[in-house]
Amino acid sequence: MAKAKSIFFCQNCGFEASKWMGQCPGCHEWNTFAEEPVTVSSAKTVSGISRKPAEPVKITAVTVGETARISTGIGELDRVLGGGIVTGSLVLVGGDPGIGKSTLLLQTCRNLAAAGRKVLYVSGEESLQQIKMRAERMGEFSENLLLLCETNVADIREVIQRLMPEIVIIDSIQTMYNETVSSAPGSVSQVRETTGALMQIAKTLNITVFIVGHVTKEGVVAGPRVLEHMVDTVLYFEGERNAVYRILRGVKNRFGSTNEIGVFEMRGSGLTEVENPSEYMLSGKPEGASGSIVACSMEGTRPVLIEVQALISRSTLAYPRRTAAGTDLNRVNLLLAVLEKRAGLQLSNCDAYINIAGGIRMQEPAIDLGIVLAVISSSRDIPIDEKTMAFGEVGLSGEVRAVSMTEQRVQEAKKLGFETVILPEVCKKQARRIEGIRLIGVRTVRDAMQAISGRY
Repeated sequence: MAKAKSIFFCQNCGFEASKWMGQCPGCHEWNTFAEEPVTVSSAKTVSGISRKPAEPVKITAVTVGETARISTGIGELDRVLGGGIVTGSLVLVGGDPGIGKSTLLLQTCRNLAAAGRKVLYVSGEESLQQIKMRAERMGEFSENLLLLCETNVADIREVIQRLMPEIVIIDSIQTMYNETVSSAPGSVSQVRETTGALMQIAKTLNITVFIVGHVTKEGVVAGPRVLEHMVDTVLYFEGERNAVYRILRGVKNRFGSTNEIGVFEMRGSGLTEVENPSEYMLSGKPEGASGSIVACSMEGTRPVLIEVQALISRSTLAYPRRTAAGTDLNRVNLLLAVLEKRAGLQLSNCDAYINIAGGIRMQEPAIDLGIVLAVISSSRDIPIDEKTMAFGEVGLSGEVRAVSMTEQRVQEAKKLGFETVILPEVCKKQARRIEGIRLIGVRTVRDAMQAISGRY
């Protein structure tokens, strides 16, 4: 017999408690607990798939072969996935509404079906006619792509077991429900149980499953935090809805790097790959204007050149304003304090606005030197040559510290036509073998200030 009971879940982070609480111990948010009935079954099956008790195996008896990967036909997506789709993996794709999640996965289905692979697209939000209308804008589709409009996980499991497709798309997890759970679709219990059922399908039948997840206003996937722990890969689709460029970022990946990004351009016919994002990041860069410099950040194995802009102006407020777009505001405040203490710049009575042009967000410390030089340029109204690029981490003592992959950064700058690179002195000898570009090594922020004040 099944025993019914009620459990309280935090709607923000998924923390579970036996009684209601005013403040969540997990995320410290107030009034987020909701009561949901939970049914505990004594069945010996998990997610409707019968299984035998597992037996332990000696680690020396386990053989590891080459992991077979399936190409999606989209180079940027393959890069973020670590080289392609791993058979039997569970992938979560999150992003804001209308950002292009369904469009990207439908294009992936088109390429996989054209390659002769059987693909099942399960939609709980759109009808068959709506999916067909969206597909007609992308071009011709193969008969290997099968569509299903269903929200019951038990029925979806039966269809998968009967058809045995190689790839399954679930759009979206918030619309799916499990009959054994009495709460409404999209609730904490439903999202957790349906994801567990899909995980059993992926691992037991060796089928790759893509799950589309909605995000909250904070930008994280809606539902319990355990959802991200259950899946093998978590991908976030970022970008402004009114902008044409989208960034696919890997947050978790058991089969590859989590630092890779994929850049796409939204067009009427769907998403198009941007193979060289540095070119579009630097498009429209002003010439002869102060407060602007090009910096380099590594996203996985790819160097990305970005324009760092700074505007320093005298403030009339008691507390000057500090604003940062595209980077961490706390890091910007730290760098401003270093400049005031170690370089003698008077910034305590000035407003400071820092912007990473292009709508991309960068967190790598290697852009510290770019931010510092942009602030110095704007504060002293000294234009920096548009053919100059800078990278390096800045410490609290004002020292410019080394960063990794120096040669790749300098090589990317040379390829895009830059003539001068300002970099940490300790990294200079690593890039001396690259000819045709001038290297200026700096040890401190004072050296960097003298470099641009003296115009090199």
